[in-house]
Amino acid sequence: MSTALRERPAEAGAANGGVPARRAVIRWSWRMFRREWRQQTLVLALIVVALAATVVGAAVATNTPPPAGAGFGTAQDMATLPGGPHLAGQIAVLQQHVGRVDVIENQTVAIPGSISTYDLRAQDPHGAFGQPMLSLVSGHYPAGPDQVAVTAGVAATFKLRVGDWWHQGGKTRQVVGIVQNPESLLDAFALVAPGQVSAPSQVTVLFTAPPGKISAASLGSLRQYVQTRQDAVASNPLNPETIVLGLTTVGMLLIALVAVGGFTVLAQRRLRSLGMLGALGATDSNIRLVVRINGVLVGVVGALAGVVLGLAAWLAYRPRLESSAHHLIGVFQLPWIVIGPAMALAVVATYFAASRPARAITRIPIVAALSGRPAPPKQVHRSALPGVVLFVVAAALLSFSGKSNGNGGGALELVLGIVLLIVAIILLAPFCLVVLARLGRRAPIAIRLALRDLARYRARSGSALSAISLGVFIAALVCVLTAQRYGNVLDYAGPNLASNQIIVYTPGGGGGPGNGPGGSSSSGAASTPQAQAAVARNIAKGLGSGTVIELDQAGASLQHAAAGRSWSGPVYVATPQLLADFGVKASEVNPDADILTMRPGLSGLSQMQLVYGNDQGGGPGGGGHGPQDVGSNSYPCPKGQCLANPVIQEVGALPAGTSAPNTVITEHAIHTLGLHVSASGWLIQAPHPPTAAQITDARLTAAASGMTIETKSSTPSSAEILNWATVFGIALALGILAMSVGLIRSETAGDLRTLTATGASSLTRRELAAGTAFALALGGAVLGTVAAYVAAIGYAWDNPLDGLSELSSVPTRQLLFIVVGMPVIAAVVGWLLAGREPSVISRQPLE
Repeated sequence: MSTALRERPAEAGAANGGVPARRAVIRWSWRMFRREWRQQTLVLALIVVALAATVVGAAVATNTPPPAGAGFGTAQDMATLPGGPHLAGQIAVLQQHVGRVDVIENQTVAIPGSISTYDLRAQDPHGAFGQPMLSLVSGHYPAGPDQVAVTAGVAATFKLRVGDWWHQGGKTRQVVGIVQNPESLLDAFALVAPGQVSAPSQVTVLFTAPPGKISAASLGSLRQYVQTRQDAVASNPLNPETIVLGLTTVGMLLIALVAVGGFTVLAQRRLRSLGMLGALGATDSNIRLVVRINGVLVGVVGALAGVVLGLAAWLAYRPRLESSAHHLIGVFQLPWIVIGPAMALAVVATYFAASRPARAITRIPIVAALSGRPAPPKQVHRSALPGVVLFVVAAALLSFSGKSNGNGGGALELVLGIVLLIVAIILLAPFCLVVLARLGRRAPIAIRLALRDLARYRARSGSALSAISLGVFIAALVCVLTAQRYGNVLDYAGPNLASNQIIVYTPGGGGGPGNGPGGSSSSGAASTPQAQAAVARNIAKGLGSGTVIELDQAGASLQHAAAGRSWSGPVYVATPQLLADFGVKASEVNPDADILTMRPGLSGLSQMQLVYGNDQGGGPGGGGHGPQDVGSNSYPCPKGQCLANPVIQEVGALPAGTSAPNTVITEHAIHTLGLHVSASGWLIQAPHPPTAAQITDARLTAAASGMTIETKSSTPSSAEILNWATVFGIALALGILAMSVGLIRSETAGDLRTLTATGASSLTRRELAAGTAFALALGGAVLGTVAAYVAAIGYAWDNPLDGLSELSSVPTRQLLFIVVGMPVIAAVVGWLLAGREPSVISRQPLE
């Protein structure tokens, strides 16, 4: 009897078994998947989490902006007409040409004591087209001239309830209901019956015109006021669906890179079973189909479970999103055009992730497969030159994109540059493992073994390093771009005030409604600086007292001559009281200084100009835009209009808010230039952050004197963005790292058993795991951070004032956490969890 083993038959026509053989292999794959689902929990969990995050993220991203075509109601066309004596005739012309119309009249009214406004709106609740823009919360709609319905925001501002009588605009009306605009919950208005707005500042006419009826030939000059729903949707540059789908693609790429290792380990576990299948006559295509079908099954099951989990999370989060997005959202108002491709991407990603081990497993002879011994890893001699070239090309594309961004172009170059950068990371990851192995030649034996295994099994560990690097790249890029944006000393960004600060502006001095229609220049306005200061002190008393700092201005501002940019934020006067209240001693101030600032890097900029000639405009809160027209293209600037290269001293004790006195002009410059100083507001530093009721009382107190207030905005600080990005990057990288190290240790379990059998202690096993984790984390952190800086520097190459040119703008602490802290954490966790001795020191049995 012969003991020879027949090798796999040649794949030709029906020799491979045809459809019956493939059907049998698929059924066997399904049974194996059901038996071994626990071994595939890692990849399944990744896909489930990714799909659930995609469903929720896509729903949030697409439903957070206002609905497409908001403001049109059910109409296809809209005319926005300015108020004036010809308004009635214009509406009549429109009605004559387009037929039925729905007219909505609005009159802008200022909220006393605030820079905010609301609309006095006359709208038919049962109009032909405007019904989706109006809904009733409680009460009923106004039906007569002495009735009004208000939104919740207006009711809270004026402390109104249904049944109250409200004196507004010289007329008293009874509040009969609470209403809202479902398309914009921030829309603050008081609804009155049609015809009750005597002097509308804007009129919206909704209609659906027959084809050809809204051309310039038909409507004449009225055509300029008409907009169609298609134009409004097309003119919206924000495309959340594309953004989310792009992020999903990157996420699936990360999953595919991790899944390569998972399916490699799974194929190794099934090696003897696959060898037996080959011994029974299965062809190479049948063997590859087993592994690939397994990948497809993992993708399908993970995608379905992820969508179900995502829907559950969306249903729970939708009410909160409605309150933050400020418009009503349907229960199943989901971007299925994103969710469908995301599910397909999950299946495609796992299919291609399983393709590599599927091809590798067929290269192992049947006898070797039956013995359970994998083929020795092949040395991959791959040059790092393609990756370096792609890095350079990506940087060039990003530089061109940054140069073209100001002209509205560069979007294609930006996307292509990021894609090439990701490909470069994937190509350079195996080379980094070789570099780490060479650098660790003199390390202890366990560390050398770990680094050598990473370099030997580059096809498996390289994908893990790529996934870690991409996770770090995203986090580091957010940190660098945030530091770049917040590091621009000219266009200063961040919160306007501290949480316990309030600025009280003089009448018309805050850029608010006092300067516009219906402003606060009432007869009750405080006419003297002393009276206005008394109002500010009364407001401070209502906030629990605190420090009241007078803010003076001298009609001066800063600008950069070469950049030709406006200065962001006010420039107040460095009065002795202001400096003393912020702890700046007179001895700390340079006697020759013209400007004191807390903005890091401002003192090092050349070609700065202190503009003080002519009308400066801008106001205390207006950002000082007037000086842009004075000498913006000349250097040095004209004498008597601005001072070239003023002496700027950095003082860190000054406040950091964009509306706070972060940059002040010294009394030395005031006297030298002969400037006139006048009070423009008062900064109140309360003992505690004010409550909503205290802010309302302060606004009403200021409004009674024709003044306005400014409180802290919701703009996040750079530290908040940097810290959250760092936490996200480290958590993502450590999660991928834990999965990858688990897969690597699982695949090399045989080597670990051999080491244990030969007397290796738990210390050696800990060193192996810690060395593997540290090497992957360090390589991923360095490669991802370098790629992030290549992207950021390339994009801002021609913009030296955008924050990257200053060393102080580098997020050093966050980058150290990523580059140093993450590898250390990975090594410590690997050390603590790897001391357990293998339960079985024998060869894996045949299943």
